Amino acid sequence: MPHGRATAAPLPRRGFLTLDFGVILKGYCSDMTRTVYLGTPKSSERRAYQAVLEAQETAVDAVIPGASCGEVDEAARRVFRREGLAEAFSHSTGHGLGLEIHEPPRLGAGQTNRLLPGKVVTIEPGIYFPGQYGIRIEDMVTVTQTGGQIITPAPKALIEL
Repeated sequence: MPHGRATAAPLPRRGFLTLDFGVILKGYCSDMTRTVYLGTPKSSERRAYQAVLEAQETAVDAVIPGASCGEVDEAARRVFRREGLAEAFSHSTGHGLGLEIHEPPRLGAGQTNRLLPGKVVTIEPGIYFPGQYGIRIEDMVTVTQTGGQIITPAPKALIEL
């Protein structure tokens, strides 16, 4: 599921675990997600994680002033298509945030809104295999005069616990 719910279920002995963090500070929202692996991943799981990481980094690189939200989304989708994972990417690449956790614009397919300096958006592509696992990597990105600047600089390399 792209957006899970907390439960009392025990953690699996092995598999992906998605950690979604957010706080509200002085009325402004934050949003960041990392996915870790419990145990040792199979090579196919490692490749899937790398594809999500590449899609996320490629979409961050597409955050430039004047870019359409659809262009940023397409940057992530292009990576998933190349890797044969397009069907597993079932949501948009991101959203605006500020006083609310989900604000316009939506960074999704066909969205024509343009990114302007000063706007803060999330870049959070993910792939989901129902009944198996999901992987999402999310950062907050400020649109600057020269491009996107990540403001949630936590490590993104796959962490194995």
